[in-house]
Amino acid sequence: MAEKPPRPIFVCQSCGYRAPKWLGKCPDCGAWNSLVEELVVPMASGNREIPPAGPESSPVPLVSLTARAEDRLSCGLSEFDRTLGGGVVPGSVILLGGDPGIGKSTLMLQVLDRLCGKERRGLYVSGEESSAQLKLRADRLGISAPELLVATETCLENIIKMVGTVGPDYLVLDSIQTLYTATLPAAPGSISQVRETAFRLVQLAKRRGHPIFLIGHVTKEGAIAGPKLLEHMVDTVLYFEGERGHAFRILRTVKNRFGATHELGVFEMSEAGLREVTNPSELFLSERSLESPGSVVVPCVEGSRPILVEVQALVTPSSLALPRRQAMGVDPGRVSLLVAVLEKRVGLAFGSQDLFVNAAGGVRLTEPAVDLGIIAALASSFLDRPVPPDTLVFGEVGLTGEVRGVGQAEMRLKEGHKLGFRRALLSRGHQVRLPTFPGLELQEVADVAAALRTLFPPFKS
Repeated sequence: MAEKPPRPIFVCQSCGYRAPKWLGKCPDCGAWNSLVEELVVPMASGNREIPPAGPESSPVPLVSLTARAEDRLSCGLSEFDRTLGGGVVPGSVILLGGDPGIGKSTLMLQVLDRLCGKERRGLYVSGEESSAQLKLRADRLGISAPELLVATETCLENIIKMVGTVGPDYLVLDSIQTLYTATLPAAPGSISQVRETAFRLVQLAKRRGHPIFLIGHVTKEGAIAGPKLLEHMVDTVLYFEGERGHAFRILRTVKNRFGATHELGVFEMSEAGLREVTNPSELFLSERSLESPGSVVVPCVEGSRPILVEVQALVTPSSLALPRRQAMGVDPGRVSLLVAVLEKRVGLAFGSQDLFVNAAGGVRLTEPAVDLGIIAALASSFLDRPVPPDTLVFGEVGLTGEVRGVGQAEMRLKEGHKLGFRRALLSRGHQVRLPTFPGLELQEVADVAAALRTLFPPFKS
C-alpha cells in the first residue's frame, strides 16, 4: 500500500490544541496568533504497533527497595548549589529559563567552567551563537577550563552522535527551542519538536548517568516557552529573574525532585560576569534611607533562606479622576486588599490618593508575611511619619484587620538580630514559643490598628 502524504495540521504553541485549519484565536486557551502549521505523517496500517525502547521491567514490593542518598557534585557556586538542593545530581535534567539578555548563557558558562576539571569534561552546544561569539564571552568571563568543549549545532541526531564521540560528563544545550529532530517534519521551536527533543534528551541523561542542562526561552508572560509537558519531564526547573535597571539577578527554584522548591540564589551582574551575593539581606538594605516615611524592613523566607527586604510605599494626592495604583515586586491584588483593610478598619482615606508600592532591589515578594510591612509602609507615607529604622515588621493580615502568625518566625528574627535590628513587630502568641534574642525587643499586636498605634504614637483609628 502506498504511503499517505503528510497532512497539515495547526497546533497551538501555548497549550497544544490541534485544529484542521488556521484560527486567529485558540478555542482552548484563548491565545491569539498561536496556531502554527505542522505536518503530520500518517502511520501506515501495518506499522501501528510501536516496539518497546528498552527491556521490560517487572514490579517489585516497595518495602524491599533500599533508598540511598544522591551523590551531589558541587559546581563551586554556592548560590547555584543552593537552588539545586546542595549540588548537581548525576543523571538529572535541569531546565533554566529567563528573559532575553538576563544572563542565562553567562551563568551556564561559569557553572560549566567550575564543573570541568582534570577528570571531568563538559560540552556546551549552542544553537544561537557561533564559536567565535562564545570565545569572546569566555575571555570576558575569564573561563580557562581545558576540558570545556564548545560546538554549534541544532540537529538532535548530530548532538547525540557528538556526545557518543566526545563522552562529556556535563552537557549544556542553548537552547531547547532551537533544537530539532529530523524524524519530525515540524519547525524548530514548535510544540512537537520541543516535546520530542526533550523526551530523547531525558532518556539520554538517564541512560548515561550524566547531568544535562537545558536553557529555555520564556514567553512575554514570563513562562517557559513550549508545552507545559517540558517542565513535567525534567527534574529541576530554575527561573533566572531580574530587572534590567538593577545589577541583581535572582535564581529561583520552582521544581526540584532532589531538594526543596522555592529556594533562592542571588547574583550580581558585573563586567566580569555573575558574582555571588552571600549576604543578600545586607546588600538589599545597604542603600536604605533611614528617616524617610514609607520605608519598612520586612523579613521574608525564600526556601531555606531568610532575607531582609525593604518595602517602599508612596502615597500622594492625585490629580486624576481615577487615582493610580501601581505595585512592583508585590502582588497588586494583595495591595488593593490591604488598602481596603486600612480604609475600613483604621479609617485612613486613600480614595483620592495615588499609591505606589515597591520591593527594593528588584526582588519579588509572594508570601503573606509581608502584609503587615506593606500596611506599615502605606500608613507611614500617608501620615508622613517614618517607621523607626531599627524595626522589623512582619505578619499576615486578614480581611477583618487581624494580624495572624506566620511560619519560621525564629529564622526571620535571627536574621534581623544578626544585622542589628532592635525591635520586631509581629502577631500575638509568638513570644511563648520563641527564644529570646539579646537586644531585640518583640512587640506583639492583635490587629492593624494596634500595629499603627505601636509604630506611630499617639495614632488613633
